[in-house]
Amino acid sequence: MPRLELPTTDGFGTDLARAARDGLVLYIYPRTGVPGEDPIPGWDEIPGARGCTPQACAFRDHFGEIAVLGARVLGLSTQSTAEQLEFAERVGLPYPLASDPVLGLADELQLPTFEAGGRRLYKRLTLIAERDRIVKVFYPVFPPDRNAEEVLEWLRQR
Repeated sequence: MPRLELPTTDGFGTDLARAARDGLVLYIYPRTGVPGEDPIPGWDEIPGARGCTPQACAFRDHFGEIAVLGARVLGLSTQSTAEQLEFAERVGLPYPLASDPVLGLADELQLPTFEAGGRRLYKRLTLIAERDRIVKVFYPVFPPDRNAEEVLEWLRQR
């Protein structure tokens, strides 16, 4: 996992390389809806774009089980920390979200992205890292609300 310092909703920020040392589930998503803001035109027609809220809530619901297996959960998108903080509070996430507006991780790891509404966004994927290495990639992630269960199942089999 590359050294990349990102701001997070818990106010501490994170270095992805450091977070990956002890076990990290990093789920990466395009963007969540913002109250009072219309969705990106054509959003519903983009394969894989919808489902960020159900995915985040599934990781919320399985957070304790994942933690017992020794992994930290972190969500990541290009959205601002302020937008992510509003979302995290609204749906009660017990884990932080990281903001990567310049897609530094995408550039570093050549992760898949797409263009929508004049923005470059992440395609949905999940990385599991242990001892500084990515050991599992879930891609494509579909349906998004099942991803946390798939991660949990994979962790249990390790």
